Amino acid sequence: MKLVKIICFSLFLFALVACSSESSTETEGGGDLNVAYSAQPPILDPHVTTAIATSDIMRPVFETLLTADSEYNIKPMLAESYEQSEDGKTITFKLREGIKFHNGEEMLADDVVASMNRWKDGPGGKGQFTDTSFEAEDDYTVVLNLPEPMATTLSVLSMGSGPFPAIMPKEVIENETETGVEEYIGTGPFEFDEWKQDQYIQLTKYEEYQSRSEEADGMSGKREALVDNIVFNFVSDASTRVAGIVSGEYDLAHAVPFDNAEQLEADSNVNNHIIPGGTMVLLTNKKEGIFTNEITREAVRSALDMEAVLTAGFTDDKYYTLNHNMMMPHQEVQWFSDTGKEEYNLNDTDKAKQLLEESGYSGEEVRIITTRDYEDQYNASIVVQEQLEQLGMVVSLEVYDWPTLLEKKENESEYDINIMGFGSMPEPTSHLFISKGPHSGWTDSQEFDSLVQEFRSQPTLEDAKPVYEEIQQWNIANIPFIKIGDYNRVVSTRNNVDNFQFLDGLILWNVSVD
Repeated sequence: MKLVKIICFSLFLFALVACSSESSTETEGGGDLNVAYSAQPPILDPHVTTAIATSDIMRPVFETLLTADSEYNIKPMLAESYEQSEDGKTITFKLREGIKFHNGEEMLADDVVASMNRWKDGPGGKGQFTDTSFEAEDDYTVVLNLPEPMATTLSVLSMGSGPFPAIMPKEVIENETETGVEEYIGTGPFEFDEWKQDQYIQLTKYEEYQSRSEEADGMSGKREALVDNIVFNFVSDASTRVAGIVSGEYDLAHAVPFDNAEQLEADSNVNNHIIPGGTMVLLTNKKEGIFTNEITREAVRSALDMEAVLTAGFTDDKYYTLNHNMMMPHQEVQWFSDTGKEEYNLNDTDKAKQLLEESGYSGEEVRIITTRDYEDQYNASIVVQEQLEQLGMVVSLEVYDWPTLLEKKENESEYDINIMGFGSMPEPTSHLFISKGPHSGWTDSQEFDSLVQEFRSQPTLEDAKPVYEEIQQWNIANIPFIKIGDYNRVVSTRNNVDNFQFLDGLILWNVSVD
C-alpha cells in the first residue's frame, strides 16, 4: 500500500511538472512592446503620405505583394509567385490563397487591384506608374500592364518605407475621404487597435495571421507576432525617451540623441543599435521667392560647410557620412558615382558672396522651417541659418511640430528653405527630393523628366547606370536640391527585447519581450 501511494504521488508530481511545462510553452512571449517614438504621424494611410513615422508604425499592419530580404533581393510576400513576360511589359502575380484581412474577409485579386491602382497615383507610384494598370485575371491572379519595360518596377513594388504599396480591402478604399482611408485594415501580424491623439497608437496581435514559411530575412519570410501589443508612445522630448529606456518604462526608444548614446552604452540593461538613417537634404522653394533664381541656390550651396551642419545634427562622424552621391553609402556597391564631387562641401564664403551679388539679392527675408521633433533637423537648421547670415542674408527660423511642418512644406507661400531627412530608396529615381511637386520644393523640368524616363525605360538597373551619371550631372548643374550628407540613427532597446531588426525602418514582428 505504501508503495502504491509513493507511485501515485510520483505520477502526480510528473503530471504537475508536465502541465507546468506545457503552460509555459503556450504562454511564451506575449506582453506589450512599449516604444518611445519621437514624432506622431500626420496620417496612418501609407498610400498618401511620405512620412517615415507612418510606415514605421503601419508596416506591421499592412503588407505588400513583394518585399526585400536583407540584401535587397526581391522576394514575394502576399504574392505566391510572380512572372515577367519576355517583352517586359506585363508582370503576372499569383496571389497566396486563404489570406485573411483583419476584418476576417479573404484577400482577393479585386482588393489588390483596387489597392495598387490607388497607390500608383499617390507619392509612391506617381510618375513611374502613372500610365500602368493593374487588372484582375481571376480571384488569385493580378496582372500589371506596363506601356514599356521599366527597370525600376520590381524594386519600387518591394518598397517597405515611406509611401509603400500596402494592400487593403477594396471596400475600405471605396469609402476613403479627402484625407485618406478611415479604416486601417491589412493582412499583417498586427492589427490596428487605437489611436489616442498626441499620446499613443496601439497595435494588437492578429490571431488569424497566416505567415510565409520561409526563414525570416530582412522584410521577407516568416513573420510572427510574439507580443500581444505594440504601443507607440509619442515622446517628442528626447530626454524623456532616454529616461524612459533607462528606467524600463519603454522597451525601445526611437531616435535616441547622439549625445546620450554613450550614456546608454554604459548601462548594462540597454543595447544601442546604430542603423542607417537616411539622407539629409536642403530643399529650396523653387516655385515662389528668391530661390526660383538658380544663382541664389548656387550661392547657398557654395557657402555651406557640410561637416559643420552634419556635426550639429549628428555630433560625431560615426553617425554621419560626407557624401555627394544621391545614394547612401550602403548602396554604393551598385550606385557609386564621382560626378558632382567637385561641387560638394565647398565652404567658400567669398564665392558665395559674389554669387549672391550676381543674383540680385537685396535683403529679402529667408524663412527656414523646421521641427524639434527631429533634433538633427533642428540643429542643422540653426547652423545653416548662421552660415547664411554670415553671407549677409536675413534669415528667420520658424519651428513647428512634425505634422504642422509637413503641412507647411506643401504650401509654396510658407517657406524658403526646409532641411529634411529622407529614407533610403531602392534606386535613384524613387527619391522624393527629385520628384515633381512639394516633396522636392517644386522641381519642374522637361529635360530632367526625360532623363528620368530614359533611366526607367532601360531593361535592367545595370543598363541604367550610365543614365544615373547624367542625372547626377544635371542635379549639379541645376541645383534642384542641395545634399548635405547621409546619417545613421540610434535606436536603443532594453536587454529583455530579443531579435530587434531594421531594414529601411523598424521591424517589430519576430520581436519578443521577456
